[in-house]
Amino acid sequence: MARLVVVSNRVPDVADPSSPRAGGLAVGLADALVPGSLWFGWSGHQVPERSSEISEAESEGISYATIDLAEADYRAFYLGFSNSTLWPLFHMLPSFVNYDTGEYRAYQEVNEEYAAALVKLLHPDDLVWIHDYQLLGVAAALRRRGVTNRIGFYLHIPFPAPAIYELLPPGEELLVGLLAHDVIGFQTRRDQEHFLATLRCHGFSLQGESLHYRGRLVRTVVTPVGVDVDAFHGLAVRAVRRVEARRVVESLAGRALMISADRLDYTKGLPARFDSYGRFLSRFPNQRRRVSFLQVAAPSREEVDRYRDLRDELDNKAGAINGAFSDFDWVPLRYMTRAAGRPLLAGMFRISRIGLVTPLRDGMNLVAMEYVAAQNPDDPGVLILSKFAGAASILPEALLVNPYDIDGVAEAIDRALTMGLEERRERHAALLAQARRHDARAYCLGFTSALRQCEARAMAEEAIR
Repeated sequence: MARLVVVSNRVPDVADPSSPRAGGLAVGLADALVPGSLWFGWSGHQVPERSSEISEAESEGISYATIDLAEADYRAFYLGFSNSTLWPLFHMLPSFVNYDTGEYRAYQEVNEEYAAALVKLLHPDDLVWIHDYQLLGVAAALRRRGVTNRIGFYLHIPFPAPAIYELLPPGEELLVGLLAHDVIGFQTRRDQEHFLATLRCHGFSLQGESLHYRGRLVRTVVTPVGVDVDAFHGLAVRAVRRVEARRVVESLAGRALMISADRLDYTKGLPARFDSYGRFLSRFPNQRRRVSFLQVAAPSREEVDRYRDLRDELDNKAGAINGAFSDFDWVPLRYMTRAAGRPLLAGMFRISRIGLVTPLRDGMNLVAMEYVAAQNPDDPGVLILSKFAGAASILPEALLVNPYDIDGVAEAIDRALTMGLEERRERHAALLAQARRHDARAYCLGFTSALRQCEARAMAEEAIR
């Protein structure tokens, strides 16, 4: 079987035992990265000048190859075009977009740099699987270097509606670059439809969910990212026995726990979430001492002014809520701005009565899936989920809310707190079934099967010729 080569912006540092390895992508790809696979990308290190040096390591039979980024490229490619232009635009927040031609040029150059390094590592029969918005141009750069391997691309964030995508000055160039792939994968049917509609707006002729481009058939597929349900459930069961979980339970003094866990990012809707909680406390005074809200917000891209401003805004809102509603033995909002490990979060999810997941827009949101997996099916918590998260398309039995509707979210919190055991069990059983159906293994097999079918079809056509 052909070797799978995964390409992503970041690669786990397997040479450093203290480095975290269980990021979202690593968890999602666990079933695809079998011994013999290669994972290629940025090391996470910055150097003064660009370097073509490739570092290689191996762990559990999987090879890891990385390059460093020049400090100027990190600022322009990563903090700049990737996260100040593409990130807000693809999340359909155009007022947050900052476009700079020089940053886009750096983005192109870094994608070329990835391709120049990767081509040295490829075998003729490798299957290449490129991930996410930072690397939209790598496949086209590989094709220009004569690479004929089957190449797939997976977008982990939403694809915007055509009217939003049209705001991107180099939008057509990036769109054409995506067509250098053989398979393009999306989280939801809506994202796929947005992409296909954008192609039609640019004059491309489609054949259903595919199109022919420069002699190749380019397929689009929908394969939602998932989690290993049983593994996370076991992690949660073990975690509630830990000292940290017992301390939280004791501190609640019999009150229900509502939890949110996010990166500190404006797409997660944290200011609106805090406002909704404040509205809940104001409108439902009988509930005030019955619940404590824990918001875990891991720092993210702190070099960017907008993210620092977000942290200041949340500090102020948290202070206002606690100042208005706290009692001498009750703090309504606990706001933690440091990363929490997966075992600790798993335990917190299991003991919580409500999981509040309300991004303004999200590709999938694995926290929602993990919350479902962590629950005790005999006495499960309630998931409140933004209808603008990709997870809403496969978890409709959650309490779906519009995160912009402050009163609507407040009412959902009240409903979750008063929901009876039978309804909670029924909803959780349905959610758990969907989480199992769309787990990490299904995601990996779904996409790699599409890529291998593409390879098999190409081989058959070559044999006929």
